[in-house]
Parts: sequence; C-alpha cells; structure tokens
Amino acid sequence: MVLPVLDPATVASEMRQLREQIAGCQACELYRGANCAVPGEGPAPAEIMFIGEAPGWHEDRQGQPFIGAAGQFLGELLASIGLNREEVYITNVVKHRPPGNRDPLPDEIAACQPYLDRQIALVRPRVIITLGRFSMARWFPGQRISQIHGQPKKVGGVIVVPMYHPAAALHQGALKATIEADFLKLPRILAEMRQQADSEEKAAQPQAAQMKLF
Repeated sequence: MVLPVLDPATVASEMRQLREQIAGCQACELYRGANCAVPGEGPAPAEIMFIGEAPGWHEDRQGQPFIGAAGQFLGELLASIGLNREEVYITNVVKHRPPGNRDPLPDEIAACQPYLDRQIALVRPRVIITLGRFSMARWFPGQRISQIHGQPKKVGGVIVVPMYHPAAALHQGALKATIEADFLKLPRILAEMRQQADSEEKAAQPQAAQMKLF
C-alpha cells in the first residue's frame, strides 16, 4: 500500500498541536497524580515506531519517554542494529504515569487511544514494535507475549512486531538474551518492507501515468 505524501510543515504543526492536547488532557484520572504528560518523541515520518506501556518515575519528571534504566537498555538495543533514538519515534499507550508504576487500566488505555491513533497516522511507520503486553494487546488480543515475541505480523501496510518490554530484562535477567535476539531480526524485517514499498511504488507509476492521459 503506497501512502500519500504528507506535507512536512503540516505534520510538524499537527504534532505540536497533539503534544499540547496531551499536555492538557484530563480524559482519565491519571493526570491528577502525574507531574507532567509524556506524549512521545522522535521524527515524523519515521520508519520505526516503538510503543511502550506507560511513563515511569524518570519520564514523569522530564516529560520524555524511556529515559530511565529501561530506556538506557533500549538505547543499547538500538545501537546493536545501527540505530539511535533520533531515528525512531517512541511513545506509550498511556501518556501519564500510573500511580506507583502500576499497570495501566483498560479505561486509561482507551482514553489515550485517539492520541496514539493520531501519532501513528502522522509518523506513518513501516514497522511498529510493541514493548510489553499492554501495547501488544492492540494488535494481538488474547495472545501471550511469551509465545509470539519477535514474530512479525502484517496489519494493513504496517508490520507489527511484539517484543518484551526492556524493563523485563532488568527484572528477569534470563530475558535479556531473548530481547537482544528479537532486536537483531529488525534489520531484515525493515529491508523486506523497503523492498516491498519500492515494488508497490514502481507498480503504481504506470497507472498514474496512464491516468494523466485521460
């Protein structure tokens, strides 16, 4: 599927507006106990988008996603495949920190879903990596992360890859090698998506040229 090209200025403007909306959001009760909202960060468009679960203590203080210990490990994982944070978009399913770092509740995830939907539309990723079971559930309802981690699934024109949350490796050291191995699959997945996108674009060119004749 060849997506229409969005004007960069329009995307940047809409991203700013979205950040402002998230910063002032009171759609659920999480904002009451949070220090600040954590909308997400990264380029738009971006080939790769990471979606975690919720901001933690450090993120709540600085308004940036994945800047604590789990974020440091994420940076190491990105470096292992030749990427850095500036090349990917990072966000969470909920934009305010749950009290005591508890799991986000269904109504909290639902309240934030329109923001996440808009972020996906503006970032236009080729690959979405879900980090943890709460972001995974959107595309893999009822499935267990222990059974499907690292296995890509095509949804529309996007490949979705479920992975363990980097924090899982901090709590369960045995999972570190699993997460590292799953990350090493991403370059091949991305290369295949690029090749497919190029083929679709070439296939669309003769049709576009033919339409101009009428």
